[in-house]
Amino acid sequence: MDVGEGRLRPASVVLNRSARTGRVKAALRWSADGHRKNVSLGEVDHPTRAANLREGWHLAQEAGLLTETSLPPDSWASSPATRASMRSNTGRDTTPELRLRSLLHRAGLRYRVAARPVPTLRRTADVVFTKDKVAVFVDGCYWHYCPEHHGVPATNRAFWVEKLEKNRARDAETVRLLQDHGWAVIRIWEHVPAEEAARLVIEQVDRVRGAGPHRSPLVVPHR
Repeated sequence: MDVGEGRLRPASVVLNRSARTGRVKAALRWSADGHRKNVSLGEVDHPTRAANLREGWHLAQEAGLLTETSLPPDSWASSPATRASMRSNTGRDTTPELRLRSLLHRAGLRYRVAARPVPTLRRTADVVFTKDKVAVFVDGCYWHYCPEHHGVPATNRAFWVEKLEKNRARDAETVRLLQDHGWAVIRIWEHVPAEEAARLVIEQVDRVRGAGPHRSPLVVPHR
């Protein structure tokens, strides 16, 4: 965005959920002259983080807060705003993960965060109960190709379909590999309410703890 005198600074859309109302608000954030700046963009009310980020970028663009820049020649996105949204929709500590972890902690459960269930496997789960061998994945609807909320970009559609299908296949492989090592695996879509997600995890941990050392590996599929 233009911060004055023709100076451009990278900006990002951040999402914050009100502890009082539970509503999600989007804001545009950037740094200039050593200070962090924020502009509220308004409420967003989509079922997934990816959709809320896209809405946030759309609101910022409508408000005239963004400076249009050209896409890199190798970009897969259809517009600079779409590219920014894709880049924002990655990483750990997403809102659904934080809410789930808060509820699990409140229920008295302790766990590891963003850890490899099996050290020799290059697979990282969002929540890991090491002693109980329960691995929890909170999957974003965009990158993990949710059947309800995924949206394939119009630009380079064939490429994106192939890429997202590979992500889906890798998810299935992860489940199989962890099962082979005796782990119970829970995969939950980001659009599932945090309370329901927490209930699924708590029930699974309780089930495993009551099954004894010779339990059979379980998989709770996407809910």
